[in-house]
Formats: sequence, C-alpha cells, structure tokens
Amino acid sequence: MAGDATRITFIGFGEAAGAFLSGWGLGGTGRVRAFDIKSLDPAESAAMASRRAAAGLAGGPDLAGALDATDVALCLVTADQALAAARAGARHLPAGALWIDGNSCAPETKRAAAAEIEAAGGRYVDMAIMAPVYPKRHLTAVLLAGPAAPEAADRLRALGMKPGIAGERVGHASTIKMLRSVMVKGIEALTAECLLAARKAGVDGAVLASLDASDPASGWEARAAYNLERMMVHGIRRAAEMREVAATLRDLGMPDRLAAATALWQDEIGGLKLPGGEDDFGTRADHVLVARG
Repeated sequence: MAGDATRITFIGFGEAAGAFLSGWGLGGTGRVRAFDIKSLDPAESAAMASRRAAAGLAGGPDLAGALDATDVALCLVTADQALAAARAGARHLPAGALWIDGNSCAPETKRAAAAEIEAAGGRYVDMAIMAPVYPKRHLTAVLLAGPAAPEAADRLRALGMKPGIAGERVGHASTIKMLRSVMVKGIEALTAECLLAARKAGVDGAVLASLDASDPASGWEARAAYNLERMMVHGIRRAAEMREVAATLRDLGMPDRLAAATALWQDEIGGLKLPGGEDDFGTRADHVLVARG
C-alpha cells in the first residue's frame, strides 16, 4: 500500500485532477493515467491529449486501457456525469480496485454509483472535496465515507493528502458537502442578484458600503469579485452540483427553493462563457451585464 507503488487513474482530467496531480508530483512516473470523455470529442481530443502529455500522464483516450491494472480510480467528472462514469468504469475496473468518487453529488446518486461499482467487484468510496482545490491542491480538505474509506484514506495519505473519514455509510460525506453548498453557492447567487442589479442601477458603491458597515469583517467588494469569478468560470459545473443539492434536500423532505434558484443563477452566468479576467468587482460585473444584454 506504499505511496510509491499505488497505480492511479483519473476519470475526468479537469481542474481538480490537475491540482491533485501537481501536488503529488507524480507526473512522468508512469504511475498515473487519465481518461476524460472529452478525448472522444474530435473538437477537443487533441487539446486533451496535449494536456495529458504536458502533465506527464500515461494512457490515452481508451477507458479500458486507462483502468487496466489500476489500484485507485479517482473519479472527478461533473456532477451530472458521475453515475454514467461509474457505470462505464465498472465494466473495466479491476476486481478489488478502489473507485473514489469525488464528484459533488446527492447521497442517493452516490449510492447508485456504489451499487454499479460493487456489483462489478470494485470497492466504492464516497469522497467530498470541501474547498476550492487551489491554492492547496492535494492538501485541500476532503472527507471520505463508506466501508472502504479507511483503506482509501491510507492510500491518499501515502500521496501526501490529509483526508478525514465522515462515516461508514456511502453518502455521509456527500451529505455534508451538499448541505454546505446551500450556503456557499447560495451566497454566490445572492451576490449576483443583489450586486449586478445594484451595478446596473448605479448604486453598487452605496450598497457595498452599507454591507461593509453592517459586516466590516467580510470585505464585501473583494468577496463579490471572487464570487462572480467562481460563477463566470465554473458556473455550469456548479449548477450541476446545485441540482444535486436540490435532490438532497428533497430526499430529506426539505424544500429546495434556494438551491433550485441558485442553480439557475450559476447556469446563467456560467453559460455566458466569460473569463474571470480582471480581479475587481466593477469590471467583472460590467462584463456580465454587457453579455446578458
């Protein structure tokens, strides 16, 4: 189980996978492979191949080859693709290998994915990534849950990570993540609804000053700039997560009104496909308002 022996496959090679890999420092060792569904898209396959090569990763666009003889498959796709990825991966995952599902999904989605992996002889682990992966990369806080969580924790610790164990049942880590996101992504949506309107009305300076007077520790202008950047760059992915949050709330018998509305705002701003760009609130807000028309 030593860290220098574990063979790892990323399923999905986006921001989180790149952050973990750079923190591990394992590029070029031959121990890490990656498969991303974008590799199957002729418009994106060359870019994905170049990105894998630049990261020093083995493996190509074939899922079976990427999973061959792997010890740990770390699934980091979008929330709406997590179950499909588990179904596809189950057909090729070696018996006894760990499938660590780090996607932001509802507990019931995680349990459905676990059923697919375990029916095929794999061992499923629910992982929740509890903070943005930059700047901490592999040291970002993560929680694990499920019967195989202790072994997964050992594997990740050998890679320099610091996982916590949330519980023995698949879905426990995910529940914590989902309910936290009601607040975190909800504040982003409130930022958009409040301060884009304020900017359009020409009163954003007064609104921000009032917020600072009520809550001076928050640094509202910098916080607003950051929240808009998160939505501009990651809104589509965050919207998919918030739909899973809404499902979590409904499964608990709770209303999902704010989570559902948050998904709409995340989708709208992410769908504008704007770069985060300049780091000040006013410029970012203006870009969003112009793009919305």
